[in-house]
Amino acid sequence: MTDHNIDFSMVLASAVHDMKNSLGMLLNTLDELRTEHEASLSGSSKFNMLQYEAERMHNDLVQLLGIYRLGENNLSAHIDEHFVPDFLSEHMARHVPLLDGLGIDYAIEADDINGFFDDDLLTGVLNNTINNAIRYTKTRIRLTAREQDGYLVIGVEDDGTGYPESMQHTGTLSFKSLDFNSGSTSLGLFFASSVAKLHTEGDRSGSITLHNGGKYGGGVFEIWLP
Repeated sequence: MTDHNIDFSMVLASAVHDMKNSLGMLLNTLDELRTEHEASLSGSSKFNMLQYEAERMHNDLVQLLGIYRLGENNLSAHIDEHFVPDFLSEHMARHVPLLDGLGIDYAIEADDINGFFDDDLLTGVLNNTINNAIRYTKTRIRLTAREQDGYLVIGVEDDGTGYPESMQHTGTLSFKSLDFNSGSTSLGLFFASSVAKLHTEGDRSGSITLHNGGKYGGGVFEIWLP
């Protein structure tokens, strides 16, 4: 007798993993095409849109896998020490071809500090946040890093219209707070909040904040890690 007790969530997770890898290869190919045909592609709005949307889908799949692992109690933070300015520079570099193609200025203003965090998990958070900033900014994006009240605070700022009041938030998000009927589930924010919460020291744990202002007067995303 055939066993039809299929673990559908496992099947979906496997499919998402394969799609994520395929999109990663697509993104690498797009980078190579941009380099090989820089004169004709760097200012192409269609090519920039293709690269932006592929990056966004890749980030979504990374987050879905992370949330699946969280639900399976199989997501943990592997903490190592990192020099924060170098970490931010590496991750900004990934987005530079698209930023240049779209004519968006970018800057990194980070104190010369070391931080203790899981670089893979924080990479997922940063890539998604930078990608969102690219979508909503007018002309400028910056990454920031500082120490405050015993926390490492990494921020992404833009000069767009900012977060609507309903999205401005401090602390941690619960899965129940996600609205699947609004068209904007804030899945990325839930993932970022979950990643922050996995970073603990003593009785302190990480969190995220969303507000408006900063140097450019637009949206400000911050992740606070103890």
